[in-house]
Amino acid sequence: MDAAQGFRIDRERIVHCTAFRRLVYKTQVFINHEGDLFRTRLTHSLEVAQLARSMARQLQLDEDLVEAIALAHDLGHTPFGHAGQDALHDCMREHGGFEHNLQSLRVVDVLEQCLADFDGLNLSFETREGILKHCSRANAERLEREDPGGVGQRFLRGLQPSLEAQLVNLADEMAYNAHDIDDGVRSGLLGVAQLLDVPLYRRFHDEALAAHPALGGRRLLFESIRRMRDAQAADLVSTTQALLRRHAPADAEAVRRGPPLVAFDEAMRLAAGELKRFLFQALYRHAQVQHSTERARQVVRELFAAYVQRPEQMPAEHAAPPQRERAVADYIAGMTDRFALREHQRLTGRALFAEAA
Repeated sequence: MDAAQGFRIDRERIVHCTAFRRLVYKTQVFINHEGDLFRTRLTHSLEVAQLARSMARQLQLDEDLVEAIALAHDLGHTPFGHAGQDALHDCMREHGGFEHNLQSLRVVDVLEQCLADFDGLNLSFETREGILKHCSRANAERLEREDPGGVGQRFLRGLQPSLEAQLVNLADEMAYNAHDIDDGVRSGLLGVAQLLDVPLYRRFHDEALAAHPALGGRRLLFESIRRMRDAQAADLVSTTQALLRRHAPADAEAVRRGPPLVAFDEAMRLAAGELKRFLFQALYRHAQVQHSTERARQVVRELFAAYVQRPEQMPAEHAAPPQRERAVADYIAGMTDRFALREHQRLTGRALFAEAA
């Protein structure tokens, strides 16, 4: 079987696995019960895959590998998004910690039970490497001990991942910067007047109005976001093509030993960074989001404590492992938002999100 066929199989196994289906009820920014139209981890992953595959085609990269990495990159995310991850990391601090990129790898390597002959999904090295976007040195050293020369090695040697993985990393940022504007405005937590103070958004808002003077409301918002996303994609493709011509890597090993080769130009990189900082302050740190975030952290902390004390409350395959805390973390990380809320109410008798009860 050649590599291209292997990447197609990776993509298919990811799409059909249990962890991928669960993403439909996992938080992106807004908790599932807060609205039917907000992005979830599943719709985010699909948007990343679409963006990355479109750019991969223009760059003549492997589209199946790009799509496999994009679809799998958030499989390890907890319920309630980064709030759940932070709470679970705090609970696991004395037991190796918790990080969603590493958990995504654990899902595809160990936790999925789809195949007769293997734990996990038996994915290719390139897909597994691309899933592991970040990794602490301690975790990389552990991975290297378990699998010498495997996916942890590049973090220890300062190497780059594949071009396809580099592309997905930036497509991820492009996707959430764009769709979080849409969701923020839909929620009422962001106003268009605020967005007009962000130069990157203002540029495409003004372009959209110049082309369509009568445009307004959500059509104007969508058109502005679409133009911004398309301009970022075009910038990334042209900048990457120039970098590839300049460095002319002979093979995959030359890519690994070189500088990052998939990139925005400096002006776009700075503008995107400014937008990202705006969203962090105006949306992710908004008082209403923070209120939900703190309650979500409490749900995860109390679930963790309950299961550690009473592991028999978990399904049998989680209840009697060699390392109880890691098994509890695996079980909680695999939950959807709504299942976590139901379990929390069952175990504690309290509904912290009354509207979801």
